[in-house]
Amino acid sequence: MRAYYFDNLSGDQRLPHDYDPSRPVSPETLASLNIKHWTIPVLGHEEKVDAIAKERGYKNRDTINVSREGMGEIYEEKIKGFFQEHMHEDEEIRYILSGSGFFDVRETPTDAWIRLAVEPGDLLVVPAGIYHRFTLDEKDNIKALRLFKDEPKWVPHNRGPETDVNPHRIGYLKTINVGA
Repeated sequence: MRAYYFDNLSGDQRLPHDYDPSRPVSPETLASLNIKHWTIPVLGHEEKVDAIAKERGYKNRDTINVSREGMGEIYEEKIKGFFQEHMHEDEEIRYILSGSGFFDVRETPTDAWIRLAVEPGDLLVVPAGIYHRFTLDEKDNIKALRLFKDEPKWVPHNRGPETDVNPHRIGYLKTINVGA
């Protein structure tokens, strides 16, 4: 996974949006935001992913194919929805099986976007309560294993005044020592 600051220039969200020169984000900065990441080769990944799932209490999983072929008529609507800034009340855990894309996370307290370029073999944990969004890159497809602690939940709570006071948002801010 490559992490860098998003350039905030207008244009296709699927482009890299990297500064020139690039402004990489350190593993320490990601850790301070509670972003977790592992690189696990896809070939034979099951044992390692299962071990992490057991260690972190992930009991359920499914596979999502984000592509025109995989989603059919709802593809455009879903891509737009994924790119709306939002948070979840549960961790978002993805292991990339094929394809590639971008998770953008808000750095707190600066509010800058950090772009996480994911590809096959990346296992990413985006904590509950962090503002983020997702988009495909120009290849227009990604297949990912989604892991869940309990029953699958992925309700997005779009950023706004109500979400800023959501208990999961407040809890996230406390875990990174920001706010009350």
